[in-house]
Amino acid sequence: MTKTTYSGLAGRVVLITGGASGIGAAFVRAFAAQGARVAFLDIDTKAGETLVRDIAAAGGVAPLFVPCDLLDIDALRTAMTQIQRSLGDAAVLVNNAANDQRQVLSEVTPAEFDWTIGVNLKHVFFAAQAVVPQMQARGGGSIINMSSVAWMRGAPALPTYAAAKAAIVGFTNSLARLVGGDRIRVNAIAPGMVITERQRRLWYPDEQVIAEIRARQAVPGAVTPEDIASMALFLASDESQRITSQCFRVDGGLA
Repeated sequence: MTKTTYSGLAGRVVLITGGASGIGAAFVRAFAAQGARVAFLDIDTKAGETLVRDIAAAGGVAPLFVPCDLLDIDALRTAMTQIQRSLGDAAVLVNNAANDQRQVLSEVTPAEFDWTIGVNLKHVFFAAQAVVPQMQARGGGSIINMSSVAWMRGAPALPTYAAAKAAIVGFTNSLARLVGGDRIRVNAIAPGMVITERQRRLWYPDEQVIAEIRARQAVPGAVTPEDIASMALFLASDESQRITSQCFRVDGGLA
């Protein structure tokens, strides 16, 4: 498949949360391949440093990796300031970091609820809060928030996660209206079943189960991290300059 080149992304500062592995790593690679100046945050220092080395070894421009626990909002703000000082004002923010830990409704404690909301929603709000002034200063930008089809489909093992991912769409719509006059676009992506290494290890070790779910897609075949990254590139680019306040399902038409 021929990859689209978005020349306008070259040299732009792109921030990605949760970028060390899975879909996040696909974002980092995709934006780096476009010539963007990429910075990413993640709590997994080993995976983050490995990704930087891999991109550099392949001849790409090494992204800036800043280790950060996104549950610590002060640390998030410090990391965002550090990136701004190193690279300049952000043109793109991809709020990717999340954790789809399965839960039993009757067993969820207040602490577990707060943790799930913190790791899936709270940092999304505060990362956007931190980056909006940068985008206003440069005359525009694109914020891309990661939602999920889990809330649309009513995933029974993900009650708190689904609540957070639905809230992200509400936040996306509100923020889009608030900052649209500053030429800042805000959209969400809702991936379908993307089998990353973590997903296979924790939730989908059975190939038969994977095949059964994929059989419910309108378009056959695996939905890959690269498919999600392709949508993010488009939403970050000037080609989507009139698109805002939308949530795009990238799930192969999963029924």
